[in-house]
Amino acid sequence: MIGSSLLDGPLIQLLDNGVLAWSLIACGLAQLGKLLVELVEHGRWRPAVLFETGGMPSSHSALVTGACAGIGWELGLADPLFAFACTIAFIVMYDASGVRRAAGLQAARLNALPTTLWTTEPSAQTTPPQPTTAVAPLDRLKESLGHTRAEVLAGSLLGPAIALTGLALAGSPLQIAQGWGWLPLA
Repeated sequence: MIGSSLLDGPLIQLLDNGVLAWSLIACGLAQLGKLLVELVEHGRWRPAVLFETGGMPSSHSALVTGACAGIGWELGLADPLFAFACTIAFIVMYDASGVRRAAGLQAARLNALPTTLWTTEPSAQTTPPQPTTAVAPLDRLKESLGHTRAEVLAGSLLGPAIALTGLALAGSPLQIAQGWGWLPLA
């Protein structure tokens, strides 16, 4: 039997945080959605998209909007913590579709430049590069950094849909475990 000190411990408190759990599930499902989009849109099975940023839908947007909606559900829309969560969500989504997207577009332009422009040895302005000079190839810059507005929108709709459905129908992981008889009722 679980001791009473364990029932009040940090692990139990973490398991009782349904907002965190369902927001993370929304984020994970968005990442899985990228795998499906990659398969349907590009016709290839590429599990690497599960660990990449960018793409459809935005998992960051799903995470922050899921948390925001869950906080609003549990604490009420007038709670200052809900306002703070909305502010963070807006910053993350603006950053994803603005700054990170611009950085990715810039990386694509730099990657499109001829490799002869990237030398590791100094050369005179007037002499063309010698074909015998060995130049170490530079790594390509990561282009998939941000999101289009549609990708952010899809993630921002997915997050609350998953989080609110999970909270309303299943509750927190602790409540689920107690309902299935895995943990005693508090």
